[in-house]
Amino acid sequence: MKSLFTQIIGFLLALVVMFSTVSYTIDSHYCGDQLVSRSLIQKAVTCGMEIKKETSSTCTSILKSNCCRNETSIVKGQKELQNSFFDLSFTQQAICTTFTISYLNLFEGLENTIVPFKDYRAPLVVKSIHKIDEVYII
Repeated sequence: MKSLFTQIIGFLLALVVMFSTVSYTIDSHYCGDQLVSRSLIQKAVTCGMEIKKETSSTCTSILKSNCCRNETSIVKGQKELQNSFFDLSFTQQAICTTFTISYLNLFEGLENTIVPFKDYRAPLVVKSIHKIDEVYII
């Protein structure tokens, strides 16, 4: 059970490190103020209402403003990881070490059941004390 728990925690920590160091791009397409499409891998799907620009320079018509817009958000990952435990100050090292040792000892069980009165003998009963004192449990 403890081995499985350790493997699951190790896998989750590896995923956290991987996702914190990977960079990715989010492409979004808005039509007006509403989000129409969002994509992580490719360009976002458009709504089909974009105004195409004319290439003719002789056209004197007035073009409408485009209500659609594309936004690209770049999420940069962490470039440097802290590799050394010794870069911490002495007090931070002491706190980390103390916490780790106390946390690991929290889950350790005792190998044998300790019975503190195992070597003691029971006292000899000479008289029935409950009869002498007239104490009866009902």
